[in-house]
Amino acid sequence: MSEFAHDKVVPYRTSGQGKKDQVAAMFDDIAPRYDFMNRFLSAGIDVYWRRKALQKLKANAPKLMLDVATGTADVAIMAAEMLRPSKIYGIDISEGMLEFGRKKLVKEKLTDVIELRNGDSEKIDFPDESFDAVTVAFGVRNFAGLEKGMSEILRVLKPGGKLVVLEFSKPALPGIRELYNVYMNVVAPGMGGIFSKNRDAYQYLHDSVQKFPEGKAFTHVLSSVGFKETLCERLSFGICSIYTGTR
Repeated sequence: MSEFAHDKVVPYRTSGQGKKDQVAAMFDDIAPRYDFMNRFLSAGIDVYWRRKALQKLKANAPKLMLDVATGTADVAIMAAEMLRPSKIYGIDISEGMLEFGRKKLVKEKLTDVIELRNGDSEKIDFPDESFDAVTVAFGVRNFAGLEKGMSEILRVLKPGGKLVVLEFSKPALPGIRELYNVYMNVVAPGMGGIFSKNRDAYQYLHDSVQKFPEGKAFTHVLSSVGFKETLCERLSFGICSIYTGTR
């Protein structure tokens, strides 16, 4: 398996833990303010991004779905509303995030449709060819082994099944690019420090975005592990991208 620059980006540089353990600890810590910070820092546009990504699955009408790095289950809940699958499983390495997600499922009366489990993207605890569709929203940057994670997702997809990845990317337009860099490197960590009491988490957001193999580089990763029909669609001047592939 290849190694990528973002694989080595960690939230806490002085920690002796590996990336996976650090990411789990980071999300456990910011879980109580995670949803608020998403809406606040994106001015709510993250909801539009998620909806746009899930529209890629409308024609597939998936019955059984897996949401990897589900966090507090935002995408799983939206998928249940938009796509009406019979079952969605959400997995995440942060039990703190899952706890908040489960509370949301009770509130939305979706506990029969969505099940959240502690789970690792690099060792997905489901049989081969289990799912009609797999989603990952703002999670692939956190994989400690990108190719391993994508290979596991391919393994659990049924033939003809579709992957949809939503991830931050870097805008290329002059002016927009500079504003974005200031926002991500200065404003987001500063606001993260004030509201979530964890500046490192939002500095990690910037650093991992900078190192992530976006655009054609990521579609190449998808193709290299076996995905077909790989595509990338940039949103909001390139701040975010939707990647798709099929088994």
